[in-house]
Amino acid sequence: MKPKKIVLIGGPATGKTTLIEALKARGYQCMEEISRQITIDAQKNGVKQLFLEDPIWFSQQLLDKRKKQFFESEALDEDVVFFDRGLPDIVAYLDYIKTDFGKPFIAACENHKYDQVFILPPWKKIHKTDNERYESFKQLMIIHEYLEKWYHRFGYNIIEVAPGAVEDRIEFILNSL
Repeated sequence: MKPKKIVLIGGPATGKTTLIEALKARGYQCMEEISRQITIDAQKNGVKQLFLEDPIWFSQQLLDKRKKQFFESEALDEDVVFFDRGLPDIVAYLDYIKTDFGKPFIAACENHKYDQVFILPPWKKIHKTDNERYESFKQLMIIHEYLEKWYHRFGYNIIEVAPGAVEDRIEFILNSL
């Protein structure tokens, strides 16, 4: 039996990675966010913000790696696997920056479905920027709308995880499975 695929979504700096790390500490199998590493690798090659400079190339790299994570998760002997972002995030971000994207991006989202989606809303108290996370809080609010729009378009029922202590958020997610 394939594990249940649970994806945590939300704009930058909403607590996704913190929750993923806490879930891993509890023994859950988690697929980490990979866009940060793609950005860091590009910065080592002199490209400050690859997503802004070549959004399609960046997104294709992300698509390939997220699909790989999706397939790897199916081979795991686990009841549940958590993902730090999913395939529809890619389309949402491309739409957010008004970049045309091809049918392969849509097809990937339609052909690789997650079982449950939890969204972490913008939370000003924890929002911060860094070398890879450059979006302002205002931009984060807009990205949140695009994420909801695209996950809904792909037929997902999104469950919102209220801001709060990490343990409270994890308990809410686990109790909702």
